[in-house]
Amino acid sequence: MPADSGPTGSAHPLSSAFWEIVVARAFNFSAGPAVLPESVLARAASEMLDWHGSGMSVMEMSHRGAEFTSIREEAEADLRQLLAVPTNYRVLFLQGGAIAQNAIVPMNLLRGRRAADYVNTGEWSKKSIREAKKYCTVNIAASGEDRDYTYIPAPDGWKMSTGAAYVHICTNETIGGLEYHWTPDTGDVPLVADMSSHLLSRPVDVGRYGLIYAGAQKNAGPAGLTIVIVRDDLIGRALPITPSAFDYKLQADRDSMLNTPPTYAIYIAGLVFKWLRQQGGLVQIEKSNIAKARLLYDYLDQSRFFISPVVKQDRSRMNVPFKLADESLDEEFLKGARQRNMVQLKGHRSVGGMRASLYNAMPTEAVQALVEYMREFEAKHG
Repeated sequence: MPADSGPTGSAHPLSSAFWEIVVARAFNFSAGPAVLPESVLARAASEMLDWHGSGMSVMEMSHRGAEFTSIREEAEADLRQLLAVPTNYRVLFLQGGAIAQNAIVPMNLLRGRRAADYVNTGEWSKKSIREAKKYCTVNIAASGEDRDYTYIPAPDGWKMSTGAAYVHICTNETIGGLEYHWTPDTGDVPLVADMSSHLLSRPVDVGRYGLIYAGAQKNAGPAGLTIVIVRDDLIGRALPITPSAFDYKLQADRDSMLNTPPTYAIYIAGLVFKWLRQQGGLVQIEKSNIAKARLLYDYLDQSRFFISPVVKQDRSRMNVPFKLADESLDEEFLKGARQRNMVQLKGHRSVGGMRASLYNAMPTEAVQALVEYMREFEAKHG
């Protein structure tokens, strides 16, 4: 399709303006909202004014109309295919982000019990714990606080409580750069996982979890959409105080349309799901992610100028925090990166330093450019 043509062939300025922007696109290492595949952005731009001859933008469609219904159904089908979601699990497209799920999970999953187990591996785990304490007794089954959240506690040391409603983990700590590369065995107690920053970056055995939730703005789409995958038998006993829009059963029974869902975010996520399938699915995308992460970690491991704080076996492939041995050079490093069209490398305000997020859509050449710049900076200042 010509860059200056819409999906029906009529010229309009939107697409041509978009392609001018593409030429100058930065290497965006943001932790989220994060980089999206360029082909997805291009297709969304071409369909902005007229989706498939409907005469409407997806933003303008009725969420109950045939056009958007087909978009939502295709998105769910593609997501189920990518993750091999079992038939006894519901897929929900909700709002509120992972922060909202920190409250919605206990509201729905306590099911008459009074306590839940949480593993504390960093900032996002702590947020989940604080919120859950409003609704139940929280038992800290394990914590990495003793080593400043630079590792994931080994499962043989977890202290589970009797009668817990579920066990909650954050499988990738976006700020601290830790990732579970294994799945805990919690027996008959449902395992709940916040997978916001690495869902769709690798295959997942969904059947080993009772519930998975994730904000979409890392690997799945734009901010505004939250994906929830929950086993059938865990829903239907929400706390009486639970707002209707937060009741998994009510949402599941209405195909996530109890209220108006984030329609455009679902549409973009659906395009990302199709892009992932075109890449060869999650097996292939994992290989790419391993290779990208190895490029950066291999350099960090041989450098004395840059420091990687996380123990090797627990390092995240998606979020790579690092520090300069001389922190007085931080601003100069960031300035030089920006001059080379590399942006959003500043670490989270709670930990400082740097952070490079290497999500699915981050091209390998961006990581290569970052490593080359780090070599140059170290040679100059080291």
